[in-house]
Amino acid sequence: MRSALDFEPAGELKIGQVGIANLRIRSLDVERLAAEMKDRVQRAPNLFSRAAVVLDFGGLAEMPDTATARSLIEGLRGAGVLPVALAYGTTETERLAEALQLPLLAKFRAQYERVDSAGSTATAAAEPAPSPARATGSVPAAASPREDAHGPGMVHLPLVRSGQQVYADNRDLTVLTGVGAGAEVISDGSVHIYGPLRGRALAGAKGNENARIFCREFHAELVAIAGHYRVLEDIPAELRGRPVQVWLNEGQIHLAALDAP
Repeated sequence: MRSALDFEPAGELKIGQVGIANLRIRSLDVERLAAEMKDRVQRAPNLFSRAAVVLDFGGLAEMPDTATARSLIEGLRGAGVLPVALAYGTTETERLAEALQLPLLAKFRAQYERVDSAGSTATAAAEPAPSPARATGSVPAAASPREDAHGPGMVHLPLVRSGQQVYADNRDLTVLTGVGAGAEVISDGSVHIYGPLRGRALAGAKGNENARIFCREFHAELVAIAGHYRVLEDIPAELRGRPVQVWLNEGQIHLAALDAP
C-alpha cells in the first residue's frame, strides 16, 4: 500500500504579494540606463543589488527591437539588477516578451496610464498635489484620499519583522507597533506607523499621489509614494529618529518633521 506522502506534490505553488521594482523606460539609451541603475545599486546596495526589475516600455513612442531589448537586459544585469519581466502594454509588448522569453505583468501599467472606452491608452490626468512645506518647516494639511483607497483601514498590531511584508489592498494601513529593518509595509492608501520605521514603507501603491506616510520614529531604509522613492542615503540626517511625514508634490518626495514648529 502506498504511503500518503506519495500523493504530496513535489513543489507547493502559492501566489502572493511580491515587491518588484518597475523601471519605466523613457529614453532608449542603454548605456545611460545601465549607468543610472549602477549608481542606484551603489548608493543603496541592500535595496537594489540583485533586485528583481520589471521593464516598462510604455513611455516610448516605439517598442524596441529584440536585439536592443536584449542589450538593455544585459546592461542592467551588469549594473547589478535582474530584469525578470515586461510590463504589459500592447500586442507588440507581448511579442517582444515572447522573443525574450520573459513573462508579462499587467499590474504596473495602471500606475501610469488608463484605458478609455475605445480601448486606447491615455496619460492619466494629473491630480492636485498638496502644497509644499513652507521654509519654516511646517507640514501641509493631509490631502483627501483618492477613490482607489476606499475601503476601511487595515490595522496591524504586532511588529513587522525582518523579511515580512504587510499589504493593505485599496485602503490605508496602520501599524501599531513598528516596522523592523528588512521588513516592508505597502498600502494603496496612506501608511501610519505608531512606532519606529526601520524597514521600507510604500504608500499609494496603485498610483495614488495623495497618499502619505506618517511615523513616530523615522529610520526608514526606503519610503515611496506612487512609485517615487527616497532611500536612507538620500534622507536628511536631522530627520532620523524623529516623527516624520512623507508626501509627494509634483513628482518629488518631500519629508518634514511632524514636531517642527
